[in-house]
Amino acid sequence: MTTPLLLTDLLDRSRELFPGKEIVQYGDGGLRRRYRYRDYYDRVARLAGALRELGVRPGDRVATLAWNHDRHLELYLAVPLAGAVLHTVNLRLEPGEIAYILDHADDRVVVADTALLPALEQARAARPGMFVVGTDGSAPGVLDYEDMIETGSPLSGPPGVDENDLAALCYTSGTTGPPKGVGYSHRSLYLHTFAACLADGHAISERDTVLHVVPMFHANAWGVPFAALMTGANQVLPGPRPAPRDIARIIEAERVTYTGMVPTVAVDLARHALAHGTDLSSLRALVLGGSPPSDALVRTFTEDLGVPVFQGWGMTEISPMGTFARPLPSADDDPAARRRFVRTQGRLLPGLRWRLVDDEGRDQPHDGKTPGELLIRGPWVASSYFRAEHPESFADGWLRTGDVATIDPDGYLEIVDRAKDLIKSGGEWISSVALEQALLADPAVAEAAVIAVPHERWQERPLAFVVLDRTADGTEPAGLLAGLRERVPRWWLPEQVLVVEALPKTSVGKLDKRALREKARAGRST
Repeated sequence: MTTPLLLTDLLDRSRELFPGKEIVQYGDGGLRRRYRYRDYYDRVARLAGALRELGVRPGDRVATLAWNHDRHLELYLAVPLAGAVLHTVNLRLEPGEIAYILDHADDRVVVADTALLPALEQARAARPGMFVVGTDGSAPGVLDYEDMIETGSPLSGPPGVDENDLAALCYTSGTTGPPKGVGYSHRSLYLHTFAACLADGHAISERDTVLHVVPMFHANAWGVPFAALMTGANQVLPGPRPAPRDIARIIEAERVTYTGMVPTVAVDLARHALAHGTDLSSLRALVLGGSPPSDALVRTFTEDLGVPVFQGWGMTEISPMGTFARPLPSADDDPAARRRFVRTQGRLLPGLRWRLVDDEGRDQPHDGKTPGELLIRGPWVASSYFRAEHPESFADGWLRTGDVATIDPDGYLEIVDRAKDLIKSGGEWISSVALEQALLADPAVAEAAVIAVPHERWQERPLAFVVLDRTADGTEPAGLLAGLRERVPRWWLPEQVLVVEALPKTSVGKLDKRALREKARAGRST
């Protein structure tokens, strides 16, 4: 008989092998709580029992609307232990978007931080039968999380589901339309967790102290909480809205060895650490994802702060890890070469397969030059969306990523652009990503975004938006264009470079190019 791969096995393993490892909670400017895996197991078992007593049954969806804290981490395993599906909801969405997602998922219960309850008013009005639980206290019509744990009868043993049943559900950010649900089975998350622990991947192990900066509502926090639990790593949670100074202080105080974040957060962390002399030397890995980091950012961490930097690439549809950019051994003694490797999206994780195809579906060579749309498949890659919507995103078992990329002979992926973000000018393609990276090579530029705008003669031309570095007072767009002429072909030069105070971001910290396109159409630059 085949042993099923169930996510809840990680919980049993943590109690048996790592009962004394720590979960540490920060918030409100300081340490809030410190407890052990043995206590975590007991609380998770009681919470799972309380969910069952509330009427939650195998297959039901249980939503969370919460920041990165210990109770959210307990829900990560308590919901699957009850046989239900963990549905993490993006707390940065508008109330109407949250109501849409909760209704689409048909959530039976939502567990929310009390401060976030106002965002649920519209959803609660539309779903009067949905139970609401407050993580930090009760309110009218809201159950108390701690009361449920105190009174819940502990569950133990298998959750009564198959390994191919869903354990979790996340929704895409909806930048090109309504958010789409992506379901993850017990089996897919189990295998994804193994990949997170590979030596040539994130290499998470019992020796680590992991700080969860990536939002727990976003693609299962990259799957890192499950990897930390499986290997017995200490886990540290920063609480609501951690500022760069909070992240820096926690890394220093807890001797954090691993953390991940988007480059925009890393930029602010580096600034703070350099300005205040923060000791980040405990970090063996700072993993960046969401968008490519600049060469300057990688150099600042590796050379000025002594922190090894890596990049991962993935999508909600890939659970989310697909590749990891660990440099080849030949680059060990060459800092510039190492940075070049890190700024690619890296090599495919074992278990996954990929293809590059042209517009006719023909395979393209892996020569590092020929671009194609990236297709990917594997045991933790979605083969359909929740409720089988949007079948056009899948072809013969392959996920169509929508990314245009190259793959070099060593197997390193480089995303050229999103297919929808490529700029076609005079019949030739311009990569918005490559143009953004060229702008970021200027030390005066802190952030950059490039979009296509209609052009009467050339069909489309690039328009650039930049945020200047705080030390770059007096820098003019003409000077930026002059420097850009040395780094890109002349016909790539943007029609205009607009200096703005900030770039719009999506709810998960990525550049929101749709918002920039809307501003450009409306004739507004700020």
